[in-house]
Amino acid sequence: MNRIDLSGRRAVVTGGARGIGLATAERMIDSGASVILWDVDGAAIEAAVGQLGPQASGSVVELTDETSVGAAAVAALAGGNIDILINNAGITGGNGKTWELEPAIWRKTLEVNLVGPYLTARALVPAMVEAGYGRIVNVASIAGKEGNPNASHYSASKAGLIGLTKSLGKELAGSGVLVNCITPAAARTAIFDQMSQEHIDFMLSKIPLARFVEPSEVAAMIVWLSSEDCSFSTGAVFDISGGRAVY
Repeated sequence: MNRIDLSGRRAVVTGGARGIGLATAERMIDSGASVILWDVDGAAIEAAVGQLGPQASGSVVELTDETSVGAAAVAALAGGNIDILINNAGITGGNGKTWELEPAIWRKTLEVNLVGPYLTARALVPAMVEAGYGRIVNVASIAGKEGNPNASHYSASKAGLIGLTKSLGKELAGSGVLVNCITPAAARTAIFDQMSQEHIDFMLSKIPLARFVEPSEVAAMIVWLSSEDCSFSTGAVFDISGGRAVY
């Protein structure tokens, strides 16, 4: 494993108690950072922090609630600058034809996957700008570029996150804060529990490498984008799709 230098950096990772978020936190700690996990599941945070060790801490945060996010941001910044924000938390909202999906599910998926990253950026970007340094990585999806059938709510939310990345990257250009996103193919994590087997099989059939991406592989890309080595990319979209992306 190549070691990327994050010595002395402090990071917030949303959805950090499991899956890609947990793999990212582990890789960041191995690279010298300290990590604060923001997750809605307190028991999962406790387990993750126990696994990660003293360089990890966590807060229970409802990412769709600006009051909860604001309080977590104040607590995080009380310990020093937050140099890195990883907007990883997300839900699939299940599967179904667009006209069959319940409006409440559509709205909830957009709230978690798109409004949540807006709220975390709103809470943490001003301090990054004041410090003159920051790295933000948004975890979108190949679905946001291609539009998966039977997942219009998820696809739309991730397309919106790509747009948010581009806008925020341009707004922060010259500030020392860089904003990028990644568009992974599916990783076999607990999020698969929200999908039908038919949809899982469909996603696998679209990947030329004929396997799902490992959370550790996604984490490696995230950590590079979180580092000083990433110095001339902002508002950019990085594929990690096993050959699925064709543009």
